[in-house]
Amino acid sequence: MKGLIIAIDGPVGSGKSTLARRVAALLGYTYLDTGAMYRSVALKAQRRGLPLDSGDKLSALASETRIDLRQMDGAADGTQQVLLDGEDVTAMIRTSEVAQAASKVAMVPGVRKVLVAEQRRAGEKGGVVMEGRDIGSVVFPDAQLKIFLTASPEIRAERRWREHQQKGDAIDLARTLGEVHERDQRDRERASSPLVRAEDAVVVDSTAMESEEVARLVVLLAKEQGGGRAT
Repeated sequence: MKGLIIAIDGPVGSGKSTLARRVAALLGYTYLDTGAMYRSVALKAQRRGLPLDSGDKLSALASETRIDLRQMDGAADGTQQVLLDGEDVTAMIRTSEVAQAASKVAMVPGVRKVLVAEQRRAGEKGGVVMEGRDIGSVVFPDAQLKIFLTASPEIRAERRWREHQQKGDAIDLARTLGEVHERDQRDRERASSPLVRAEDAVVVDSTAMESEEVARLVVLLAKEQGGGRAT
């Protein structure tokens, strides 16, 4: 049975990465973390001291950057190792500062053009679960299954805050909620590939749902579309 292209979009903190990894594991698909690609470019820009409002410089930077996503040995949950020009930056790209920078980098049309092309090449054969903010609307508008995952801003902020707490980051919940609102506005209003729900996407509100419950629902929807385990 041919694998599907499953596109999962949604706002920050909605649980896209957790859902995509779990669905990929249940179906035997490949998980592609597109957000890690933008975070990697943002990290490289920060290291070079590039201004995040310089579209030309950021686009050139993306063009000369190599990003590899690899399955981590023994990671049953689909967690990937992220290599930036050969360097393992898996942990470094998960800070709050890099996340905020990545949302600005993602607004640059030239950067999106480079990374979207990479994402399309990675997923064109199917049997892949991709998550981001424009997978179903821009990267793979013909994806067989599109999910728009959302949750209330308060729940999304709490999830992000708990993630930072687990990593030992000193950040309070009020600040996290403010960042969520800021990211939502920036994602909706950016000129290039703004966050929108594809017309044929299934909306899933995870506010009152456990992550495993959401994953099982998406797997059921995939099977209804004829998607079985990858072979």
